[in-house]
Amino acid sequence: QVQLVESGGGLVQPGGSLRLSCAASGFDFSSYVMNWYRQAPGKERERVARIRSPGIRNYADSVKGRFTISRDNAKNTMYLQMNSLKPEDTAVYYCNAQSVASTNDYWGQGTQVTVSS
Repeated sequence: QVQLVESGGGLVQPGGSLRLSCAASGFDFSSYVMNWYRQAPGKERERVARIRSPGIRNYADSVKGRFTISRDNAKNTMYLQMNSLKPEDTAVYYCNAQSVASTNDYWGQGTQVTVSS
């Protein structure tokens, strides 16, 4: 079955870094557009970053220059390197896979990122 499993979240001080991972299984990972979304308490879910193959990337303005999305198709894994973290980056971060050939749309369970001193 399809699985997206996020890991790497946690508590970090402002200015710190975290690296999130999303391990995928059960579908043709390399043919899917992969996204990172986040949802803060009381706010709507927003897309943070997107990556297509071969490596076309898009970022929300709020994270440009600080976050880097990447993927390793050989390992069926996507990453989000987050640097210079701010308290406003606190949210649950979700991995999402979108098919370009169908309506398939898969979500992970989310991982909590808390930026606080």
